[in-house]
Amino acid sequence: MDAALPIVVAGALVGFAVGLTGMGGGALMTPIMVMVFGVNPTAAIGSDLAASVFMKPFGALVHQRAGTVRWDIVRRLLPTAVPAAFGGVFLLRALGDGDDLEQRVKYVVGTALMLAVAGMLARMWLDRRRAAAAEEAGEDAEVPVRPVATLLIGLVGGVIVGMTSVGSGSLIIVMLMLAHPRLRANHLVGTDLVQAIPMVAAAALGHLLVGDADLGLAATLLIGAVPGVVAGSLVSSRVSGSAVRWALVVLLTGSGLSMLKASSTVILLGCLAMALLGTLTAVRDRRSVRSAAAETAESADTAEPAGAPGPR
Repeated sequence: MDAALPIVVAGALVGFAVGLTGMGGGALMTPIMVMVFGVNPTAAIGSDLAASVFMKPFGALVHQRAGTVRWDIVRRLLPTAVPAAFGGVFLLRALGDGDDLEQRVKYVVGTALMLAVAGMLARMWLDRRRAAAAEEAGEDAEVPVRPVATLLIGLVGGVIVGMTSVGSGSLIIVMLMLAHPRLRANHLVGTDLVQAIPMVAAAALGHLLVGDADLGLAATLLIGAVPGVVAGSLVSSRVSGSAVRWALVVLLTGSGLSMLKASSTVILLGCLAMALLGTLTAVRDRRSVRSAAAETAESADTAEPAGAPGPR
């Protein structure tokens, strides 16, 4: 089909962003399919979930081999996440049918995208706090699981994923960070990736049963997305993803507000506000690094080497 190549390219770009930042692809791919390629919102959600079923295991396998999966947390998430993701599909259908349903789905996806923006901002803020706290208390790979909180995270996250395809990598991981603040960052990512496989599969199955998922579209997305994820993962180990994360925040803000039918002025102001916040944060980080380097250099200059001979 004529749109095959652009969809492959879009899949590659989204896959690259996912590999680079660890963010879930639903927050990017669903709005792209709706706004750029004109795919019906429900079909976009179902197709994105079907593609994600085959994307998630790549990252999960890497973390499993590295031993960075907390299986006790996974076991607490899945009893609520899997049925909630499956049920979320039918909850979405309860919103209506025909054009009314498609319009309401846009509002639901737009709301989920704005939640994803809030989740990304919260994750960056929490990462900064965790980095500072790690110097004092240290992160802990064996931090005990919080059963009730984890079950609730699975329930809330599963419903959102089933209804919108957004949240498996942008909302659930933030909730896990809040519930287990001392858990190591790589364990958070690995745990989230592994639990997302059955959860996303349950949501994709639900959309297949109601006829929302387009397997041909999902396969086309995967042609670009799989190598994109691999390339993004390789690059992520060499460069900082901070600028990319802020670019994604701006993009998701614009996409979410567009889905919510906001005016052009509101969309522009929202994107500019996020861009300004990212710029100010980057400037502050640079100043902090320079200040720390200057203090270190000053301490080295004023400190007298041990064993240095005194004046004659």
